[in-house]
Amino acid sequence: MASSYREAGVDIAEGRRAVELIARAAASTRTPGVLGGIGGFGSLFRFDPDSHPDPVLVASTDGVGTKLKVAIALGRHDTIGIDLVNHCINDIAVQGADPLFFLDYLATARLDAGRVAEIVSGMAAACAAAGVALVGGETAELPALYRDDDYDLAGFIVGVVARADLVTGADVEPGDVLLGLPSSGLHTNGYSLARRVLPEADWHRPMPGTDGLTIGECLLEPHRSYLDDIRILRRALRADGGDALAFAHLTGGGWIDNIPRTLPDGTGVEVELGSWSVPPIFSLIQQRGDIGNDEMVSTFNLGIGLTFVVHPAQADAAVATLPEARRLGRVVEVAKAEPRVRFT
Repeated sequence: MASSYREAGVDIAEGRRAVELIARAAASTRTPGVLGGIGGFGSLFRFDPDSHPDPVLVASTDGVGTKLKVAIALGRHDTIGIDLVNHCINDIAVQGADPLFFLDYLATARLDAGRVAEIVSGMAAACAAAGVALVGGETAELPALYRDDDYDLAGFIVGVVARADLVTGADVEPGDVLLGLPSSGLHTNGYSLARRVLPEADWHRPMPGTDGLTIGECLLEPHRSYLDDIRILRRALRADGGDALAFAHLTGGGWIDNIPRTLPDGTGVEVELGSWSVPPIFSLIQQRGDIGNDEMVSTFNLGIGLTFVVHPAQADAAVATLPEARRLGRVVEVAKAEPRVRFT
C-alpha cells in the first residue's frame, strides 16, 4: 500500500499555510536594508557601512528554554516570541551593537499554522518595536522528536557596531559604580527550577503581592528589551564627557556568572543587599523550594535584568537619565581565588 508524508506525520499543506502567515508578520518588520522577502533559500540584507565606521558585526543565538512548557500548558503563545527576540537583542546590545536582522527556528511535533502565527506575531511585534527586520527562519514538523503539542524555539540575531563604540569592559576599575535596571520577572531563565517548586496546579492561583495577576501570568511575563535604555544612557553620558564602561545581561547563571563576563581580570563587584526590590515571584520560588541564597543568585536575575558600570562622577547622571536605575554597589579588586560577586 502506498504511503504519504502526511501519514508519516508531516503535513506539507499546513506548512505552506504557516509560511504564508509568517510572511505577513515578517512584512511588518521590513527595514530599508532588506532585499527580497520571505521564501528564498537565504535572506538578503544590506547595511550602510557609513553609519558605523569600521563596522564590527555582532551575532548571537539563544532559546527560550522550559518557559515554553508554561506557554504550552496555559495555551498562550503570543508572548513567547517576544521573549526570544528581546533576549537575543539584549545579548548584542550590551556590547554596543545596533541589531539589524533576526531569524528564528521553530520545531514542533505537530504543525498548527494558527499557533505558529501566534508565536511569530510576538516575534514580529518585538522586532518592529526595536527596528529589527525579521528576515526568515525555519519551521520544522518533527513528530519523531517531539510529542503532542511540544515545540522548541531558537533565535538568531546579527547587529553592527562601529569598532570605536564597542563596549568591552576593559576600562572598568575598582571604585566604579555598579547600577542596574529592573527585570520584568524571570525573563527566560531558571524555569526548570521554578516549575519544580511551582507545579502547574498552582499557575491559575493568585500571585500574592501583585495587582490581581496569577502565578502563571507572572511566569509568562515577557522578557524586557534594554536596547533603548542602553542607547539613551550612552547618549547622555557621552554628552557629559564619558560613557558606560560595561553592561551585563543577567540570563543563565544569574548574577554570579554574568557580571564577571564584563569585568577585567582582578576585579569583581560588591553588591548591597536591599538596594533594589525583589519581585514577589522570586520570594515565592525561594520559599516553596527552600532554596538557599547562593542558589538563587546563581540561577535567577532576582528582579534586575541589566547591570552596568559607570565612573563615580557619572553615577548621578546615569540615574537622572534612567530613573528606574538602582545603585547596586561598586567594583572592587579581587584576588584570583576570591568570588567575583559578593553580597554585603
